Amino acid sequence: MTALTAAALGPTLGAILRHRGTQAAVALWLLGNAIVLWLAHGSLPFDRPAVAKLPFALQLAAPSITLLEIFVLMGLTLLITRKRVVPDMAARAPDRVMARREILVVLLYATLGQFGGWILGPALGFRPFSFHLAGSVFGCSLTPLRGEVWTWALYNFLVFAMIPYLCFRQRYSNRELNLCTTDRRNDAALILIVLAIETAFELSAFDNTVFQLAPRQMLLGAPLTFLLYFIGTVLPTMVLIYAILLPRYLKLTGSTISTVLLGGLTYAAMHLVEGWSTFDSPRDATLSLIFVLLQYFAPGMIKSVLTLRTGNAWVHALSYHIFAPHVMVDTPLIVKVFGIAP
Repeated sequence: MTALTAAALGPTLGAILRHRGTQAAVALWLLGNAIVLWLAHGSLPFDRPAVAKLPFALQLAAPSITLLEIFVLMGLTLLITRKRVVPDMAARAPDRVMARREILVVLLYATLGQFGGWILGPALGFRPFSFHLAGSVFGCSLTPLRGEVWTWALYNFLVFAMIPYLCFRQRYSNRELNLCTTDRRNDAALILIVLAIETAFELSAFDNTVFQLAPRQMLLGAPLTFLLYFIGTVLPTMVLIYAILLPRYLKLTGSTISTVLLGGLTYAAMHLVEGWSTFDSPRDATLSLIFVLLQYFAPGMIKSVLTLRTGNAWVHALSYHIFAPHVMVDTPLIVKVFGIAP
């Protein structure tokens, strides 16, 4: 294998395993699972009707199973993009001093934005807002109200997508924000292949009720689900993390592996208070916070890999976010919320 081909394929397995960040992530992953096993006593306190009937062992193993699938998708992404010119995302970021400053400002802003959602939701009689609508993917015992859905989507869009984008767009082009393609054909192939695999995985992992909907419910519910989740979680995720933070992580660390890990950690942190979380006791709060990290760290990493290999944040948004899982899994929830009749 030539040096050029090796570079195109990305870090070797040995380099990944020897990386201190990887070793720390593995240790923390094992520690998190051990703490859950110790605290849960065979039962998780979460409001997740879609998986509540599964055995405790399977619920505990689910994030690790997802992690294995993510590793497959990462390898496939490297394979599909091996012949393309991989964009130099670090060159799209400012110098290291400015990159560090912008990272700190964006992370502080994102933290305040999350606190704002936790305050605004209950103040309006809703649940605290997160990057996911309450009931997303896993269902919930109390169906969200229509006002809750629209307020959640518009709040996230304004705070985490529109304002950051407008601020950074004054200084950086869409290409520098990873919002343009450099290889349309390769991007399209990657989107379709990853989407097909993830769709198959979602269908095998969830008791999917989308196929039980009547044609009219599908016809009206799917586009509405697309709209709500596109503005409520897809655009906020894409802009805040993969358009703005990811190039700066790469510039600051100089390491693709570290950037992927930081992308996964940031994505998980933006879901800190989920609709299924419970904070009724220190035990429940600890389990909720650990499970958020276990649940969303791996998806955040594959979004990072897809963006790093293509230089196009739209690739992850279309292949591993809006359609799978949200339109496919959450359309029944939106049909129920808006009372769309058969």
